Amino acid sequence: MKTKTKILISTVAFLTVLFPLKNNAQQADSTVWTLTRCIGYAHEQNIEVRSSVLNIKSNEVGFDQAKSQKLPSVSGAISQNFSWQKGEDTYGASTGYSGNSNNNYQLSSSMSLSNGYKLTNKVKQAELELESVKLNSETIKENISLQVLNAFLQVLYAEEQVKNAQKQIESTTEQLALANERLTLSIISKSDYLQVKSELASEKLTLANARSQLEIARISLMQIMELPVTTAFDIVRPDLEKELNQMREPEAQAVFETALGIKPQVKSAEINAESALFDEKIAKADFYPSVFVNAGMGTGYTSAFVNSNYFDQLGNSISPSVGLSVSIPIFQKNQVKNNVKLAQIGIESAELNQINVKNQLRKSIEQACTDVNSAQEQYEAGKEKYTATEESYLLAEEKFKNGLINSIDFLVIKNSLILAESDLLQSKFNLVFSYKILDFYAGVPISL
Repeated sequence: MKTKTKILISTVAFLTVLFPLKNNAQQADSTVWTLTRCIGYAHEQNIEVRSSVLNIKSNEVGFDQAKSQKLPSVSGAISQNFSWQKGEDTYGASTGYSGNSNNNYQLSSSMSLSNGYKLTNKVKQAELELESVKLNSETIKENISLQVLNAFLQVLYAEEQVKNAQKQIESTTEQLALANERLTLSIISKSDYLQVKSELASEKLTLANARSQLEIARISLMQIMELPVTTAFDIVRPDLEKELNQMREPEAQAVFETALGIKPQVKSAEINAESALFDEKIAKADFYPSVFVNAGMGTGYTSAFVNSNYFDQLGNSISPSVGLSVSIPIFQKNQVKNNVKLAQIGIESAELNQINVKNQLRKSIEQACTDVNSAQEQYEAGKEKYTATEESYLLAEEKFKNGLINSIDFLVIKNSLILAESDLLQSKFNLVFSYKILDFYAGVPISL
């Protein structure tokens, strides 16, 4: 029995420890953000995106209302009236007031039979407008995705800057210790020692600035995502080496032709141009007669007929009606004519906007292709410069350790290496970003 009790207690204790650890692991994982997750969260939380979703819902209601306009309208009316009359007897003397009550019930319906296809065209236009706002929402999401991508890469870049600054401090700390030993042995002057010490202080300031830039980049990313700023926020660090120089030779025209078929802003501009054509058709419909069919039914009751009860009167007083009405426009103060002219101006404006959207897309793609070519060249040049500078630094470092060069000459070469490393790091992230922008126009989902 004691053995079973011990086993039970041990099991409970184990589970008690296990589950909190599991929950803590889940909480830790929940704070690590991939680029895809950042983009998805931004799409959910961004106010502009959420507003665009409301616009879609609003236009869905408008589309439904446009279709409902073809249906007949039905309305009912009930009225209750009281009246009084002053009565007189046969001698002309007043007999006081006597009252009557009247009830009336009416049911009426009306439906448009012909209106120059105005309602039909409004339905088609409402459908186009619904599709347009959906595409506008996609455009907003794409813009947010690019902003998140840029901010995400800025965080990675800032982290690399911090790591590089820390490595430089570690290296310079060792060099300062060596310089201190030589100063003690009077091998170098106090000036040489102070040069190395000053360099270490400068690198500590560089590290502090790098950490500040990292924090600014993190905050910027969280704010773009509409995520409350928190110290628990951390991102996944993807392997960017596979993203580096792919030796692409992008053709702007080929990318542009692909983008024309997939980019939402292009489709939206095309739909808006098509919708403008319906404005003209809707305006011209007012030149034509409108035909309506009307139907109705009414009945009533009056207390003046004392020999007839309420329901008998209602039944006997039923009066159905049906009619056809035609409204023929003759002169409307040029309103219809001017509405048509305005619609035609709107068509030209929509066509110009369509051209402008395509031109802006073409220019952006041309710039993206140029950026890729330039970024590739800069990255290759940066690698070559860094390799050469690193070789020079390693040789200078060996000489410095052996006391063959002074601290000033060594630090000049070291600073050249730091600058080359910084240029290479910047060209690396510029290249990755340029590739992602080009992929974006080619329809490749944004990811790292």
